[in-house]
Amino acid sequence: QVHLVESGGGLVQAGGSLRLSCAASGRTFSSYSMGWFRQVPGKEREFVAAIRWSGVSTYLGDSVKDRFTISRDNAKNTVYLQMNSLRPEDTAVYYCAAVTGVYGSNLVHSHSYDYWGRGTQVTVSS
Repeated sequence: QVHLVESGGGLVQAGGSLRLSCAASGRTFSSYSMGWFRQVPGKEREFVAAIRWSGVSTYLGDSVKDRFTISRDNAKNTVYLQMNSLRPEDTAVYYCAAVTGVYGSNLVHSHSYDYWGRGTQVTVSS
């Protein structure tokens, strides 16, 4: 069982930056691949980024490539999402998710994940 808590959301102007954090409970955090997704009301949850348990492989959604990066610190049981050059269309609730035994392109699918945080709101003003 993994408990996930996101933080770092808030209001930022377009062009600004935010860093989201996802703190995980449990001693086996390093065995989980982690993902970030986002959702706006009335739309499906959208893949943002994912990182393998080892941190060696990362994946980014097309809409955030070259602007966002994902990283993890297994010693701190935390995964990060660094968001730069933010745009109004990045406004959403951002969710952290965890899964084991899933690899590669399957990490972009929300249904692949077993555990989810409650989300943190990111609002980008124009």
